[in-house]
Amino acid sequence: MTPIGAIEALPLGRALRDSHTLLGAVATVHLLGVGLLFGSIVVLDLRLLGLSRSISVRRLAAHVLPWTALGFLLIVPTGLTMFVAHAGRLIASRLFALKMGLIFAGAVNAAAFHAGAFRSSPAWDTERMPPSAARAAGAISLVVWISVIVCGRMLVARIQGG
Repeated sequence: MTPIGAIEALPLGRALRDSHTLLGAVATVHLLGVGLLFGSIVVLDLRLLGLSRSISVRRLAAHVLPWTALGFLLIVPTGLTMFVAHAGRLIASRLFALKMGLIFAGAVNAAAFHAGAFRSSPAWDTERMPPSAARAAGAISLVVWISVIVCGRMLVARIQGG
């Protein structure tokens, strides 16, 4: 048996494939995490694009980033759990590889923003247009995370379609 086959053969993998209720519960928690992650990120990204400049970008980031972290903490274990049920199909899927690459790109973009443009945020915290590096990070983030969601939805459709 291949390592991927062994993952799918785990009792958890079988239980998820056999129980729509269990799979639905895990998927629901995953979607709640996606909502928290994307919802918090989109608010900050829109601010980085120059909207709502009367709101302090530093205070907004401090407010939304814990929600982003909570979303991430829900997404990772539920995503791994769902992976167990269909590991072979997902590993063989270019769409899954694209989704994972996009998630990595989103993380790199966020890290680069916080290590770079965000450090100068006291100069543009309120009422000023964010610098081009911050606007670019916000735009890239929006495109990347929307693309992650689209890929995830397409993967679900493919798996459910057989």
